[in-house]
Amino acid sequence: MPLLPTLPRLARASRWSAALLVAATLPLSLQAQSRTTPKQFFGHDIGADYELPNYSKLHQWFITVAKESDRVSLDTIGLTEEGRPQVMAIVTSPENHKKLARYKEIASKLAKADGIDSAAAAAMAKEGKVIFWIDGGLHATEVLGAQQLMETLWQLSSRTDDETLRILNDVVILMAHANPDGMELVTNWYMKEGDKLKRTTATIPRLYEKYAGHDNNRDSYMNALAETRNMSQQLFVEWHPQIMYNHHQTGPTGTVMAAPPYRDPANFWFHPAMITGLDLVGAALNHRFVLEHKPGLTFRAGSNYSTWWNGGLRTTGYYHNQIGILTETIGNPTPMRVALVPDRQVRSAGLPMPIEPQVWHFRQSIDYSVSANYAFLDLASRYRETFLFNRWVMGQDQIKAGGKDNWTISPKRVASMVEKITKDRGTVAAEVRAGGPRGGGQAPSVGSSVANDRYMAELKKPENRDPRAYILSASQNDFPTATKFVRALQYSGIDVHKASAAFSANGKQFPAGSWVIKTDQAFRSHVLDMFEPQDHPNDFRYPGGPPIPPYDNAGWTLAFQMGIQFERVLDAVSGPFEKVNGITAMPAGTVAKGKAGYFIHASVNDGATVANRLAKAKVKASRIPTEFKDGSTTWPAGSWFVPAGGAADKVVAQAATDLGVNFAAANGKPSGLQPVQPLRIGLIDRYGGNMPTGWTRLILEKFEFGYTTVYPQEIDAGNLKAKYDVLVFTDGMFSEAGAGRGFGGSPDTTLIPAEYRKELGRVSAEKSVPALKAFVEAGGRVLAIGSSIGLGKAMGLPIENYLADANGRAYPGEKYYIPGSVLEVKLDTSATIAAGMAPRPAVMFDNSPVMKLGPDAAAKGVKPLATFDTATPLLSGWAWGQELLKDGVAMAEANMGKGTMWMFGPEILFRSQAHGTYKLFLNALDGGFKRPVKAMQ
Repeated sequence: MPLLPTLPRLARASRWSAALLVAATLPLSLQAQSRTTPKQFFGHDIGADYELPNYSKLHQWFITVAKESDRVSLDTIGLTEEGRPQVMAIVTSPENHKKLARYKEIASKLAKADGIDSAAAAAMAKEGKVIFWIDGGLHATEVLGAQQLMETLWQLSSRTDDETLRILNDVVILMAHANPDGMELVTNWYMKEGDKLKRTTATIPRLYEKYAGHDNNRDSYMNALAETRNMSQQLFVEWHPQIMYNHHQTGPTGTVMAAPPYRDPANFWFHPAMITGLDLVGAALNHRFVLEHKPGLTFRAGSNYSTWWNGGLRTTGYYHNQIGILTETIGNPTPMRVALVPDRQVRSAGLPMPIEPQVWHFRQSIDYSVSANYAFLDLASRYRETFLFNRWVMGQDQIKAGGKDNWTISPKRVASMVEKITKDRGTVAAEVRAGGPRGGGQAPSVGSSVANDRYMAELKKPENRDPRAYILSASQNDFPTATKFVRALQYSGIDVHKASAAFSANGKQFPAGSWVIKTDQAFRSHVLDMFEPQDHPNDFRYPGGPPIPPYDNAGWTLAFQMGIQFERVLDAVSGPFEKVNGITAMPAGTVAKGKAGYFIHASVNDGATVANRLAKAKVKASRIPTEFKDGSTTWPAGSWFVPAGGAADKVVAQAATDLGVNFAAANGKPSGLQPVQPLRIGLIDRYGGNMPTGWTRLILEKFEFGYTTVYPQEIDAGNLKAKYDVLVFTDGMFSEAGAGRGFGGSPDTTLIPAEYRKELGRVSAEKSVPALKAFVEAGGRVLAIGSSIGLGKAMGLPIENYLADANGRAYPGEKYYIPGSVLEVKLDTSATIAAGMAPRPAVMFDNSPVMKLGPDAAAKGVKPLATFDTATPLLSGWAWGQELLKDGVAMAEANMGKGTMWMFGPEILFRSQAHGTYKLFLNALDGGFKRPVKAMQ
């Protein structure tokens, strides 16, 4: 069985049904003649100027096509966050529809690759069909994606040309809508304007995904959103497409479409066939566009898209041996112009066919999108067996790599080798590092084979082997959060085992119930990427020049973000392990009732959820203000005390069952308990929505807090303490740079319907800050995250930018640049807000603000909570100039009058992923207690 494509099949050898053979000879399908056309259904052609059907119409269109065509069936893959059905059309030949269960089984077995030899894989590849995923509508204001789904469905269900029939025979096409709620919002907003010339998809009133907005394409490894979970189930658990295509907008200026292959860097964890596979599909697309006279397609350096980052709908597939395609295409129902970019009028390897400036209509974008779909589907058809078999090959390679000693080479390890070569050889190192002379010829040899072996040994130190397994001990205090991490893996199709009895590994004992994730599985790349640090290469436009920003994060290690405790196992491990099928339920917590009641450990995030449930049951939970010893157990400050009683017992039993919280017996009642008070939380937002605010809404709801959304006009009106106990400002809600005018622009009020105008405005230094200062001084609490910590300085606190030169100018990117990465900070664990936290937590940092406290800070009630105490705080990602962070303040607390302000520079709630720093937020909501907390050991 070939591993690489051979000559394409130019003619069909398979049997067609008699009906399709007859239909193929007719100028127009008899089936199509009796079919409802898009124009009949919508009242206009798909892609008509100034027209946008909404999701309700799309859903009905899918139903209509499925009723009228035996090539189409429908599946509802789940409900959205707003409760809409998320539809997926399954498109293939009528004969294939009869065998869908078998084709799904084949795709799954080849993807998982376990227990299947080469002969069996080849036989299944011969029998099976390519499973090809096409989605649209993920980013709802990128309206092309959903519209092309409707047109492509029509063409695949009605066309009778040889190519279409061949595709339908060889491929099962899954056509999924990625964001129904967003499409309904955006298209209704566009179409509400009677004057077509005034229609716009801009100025929508809220996020186009309930919680995440544009960040819904940043959720594919966390699976926090309903829509993501629905799609992950299809992509990684049920159907296992060999290829997926994720439509987006918009194309780079002066072009029409950005397409594969993509620019460097490529991630080091996934199979190298992902890189070559993107070359293959990119060549098919580029070649087809040239021959169809569709100019303006660019790739590689023509756009900023890469294959480094995990977490997007198309990128997470790379870690599952699934070729993920992204295109970014121009187009809007309101006609536009292709702009003139002089450099993009010259042909290049990344832009083989430039496009001239011109008026551009939406239908042209539809046509480009359909051609792109057909280019990839044609390739999938021609190389059907190859794509199927190669999925097995990649899975087998990963399984084998996880069962033996294996090293993944990264820039840091190469740098260590070069340092050794430099020490030994001197000037030759420069040529070795650079890869030798360009053009023909080879790089100079470092030395003898003995020397080479010694240098390679630097790359392959035994301690640098890739782990063969990870163990999450059931003995860790916040085991429910560890289980949430495991569930995120399972949503992505990762095999997880559970220990049925105690066992040992790495010379340590682990209890029954511990989670074991082995790496000898087909999706090994994803496992490693979730546990191991990312080592992003230094990437600059030229030596000494500015950095090239990553497409998204440079580092994201989820195990670090979630703060779970895990053991890396470098050697083979065995034990009483049972494979978990499906998504694991939260293991029930233990309940031991004492004379006085119950304790919950301070480190358990869901202690806050329990406290909220108790409050609703009219039972007051309390926090322990200082360390307390009860019998042989010492409970750290910040632990929860729950009094015994009928109502409490009921809540405790339920929380142990569904939250997995352990309740320990409290035989003694601590003194000085601080009751958990009901909270009046105000979450600051703005018209149009703010993504970090949306994620915070999700987090508050998950922990069962009530809250009120607060807009700037309400802040400016003052008297906030009468309505709120705590106000939460997420990143982007205020910026020191924007002080005086708010952060960001405001929409034209004349374009906003009256019912939304109360949401307009921005948090400003002139009007908002005085009201906020009065709120804090009256006893309120302000939690500020990311850019919003600028409120501290605006309120007169002695805080400056730590990352600035002597003249106060921020360091340029050539000197300091840290895109989304995971860093380590030193936390003051004597602070009440740090209860339950480890002393050196990992934090998500994205060029986040770092504070410099003035000499009078202590006198004014300002103290640091977390600092960068080393010159190398990077844990995962890219941190150019990280030494400049040393001694900077990452988090601070300010006592002002009767109230408190907490300032968190890093993203402590990042995208509903950073569970490891949620505790800081939850403690701050709770007021940080009233008494000093003894430092935790």
